[in-house]
Amino acid sequence: MTAHATATIHNEAGIHCRPSTHILKAMKDCPAKVQIHKEGGDSSDLSSMLSLMMLGLTCNTDVEVEVSGPDEEIWCQKVVELLETVYDFPDAESPG
Repeated sequence: MTAHATATIHNEAGIHCRPSTHILKAMKDCPAKVQIHKEGGDSSDLSSMLSLMMLGLTCNTDVEVEVSGPDEEIWCQKVVELLETVYDFPDAESPG
């Protein structure tokens, strides 16, 4: 069986380097196969940060999440939550 869900990117700057790193770290123990599909046919299997960033996921982009394997429903929901998170990283230029 395979779990499917739709996620909408809410992060204002999209899924760039820092959110991608956070998502991959959160998914590192996932035993299931995860695919992110963007409209137009592009997809990523969350195997690398570059693969995820190359999807060019901008704010308000909808993606399809497909997970197959152990605990697929749980992992599918986790991926959706990670993709829909508004990442508010502190500005690296700001003091303190």
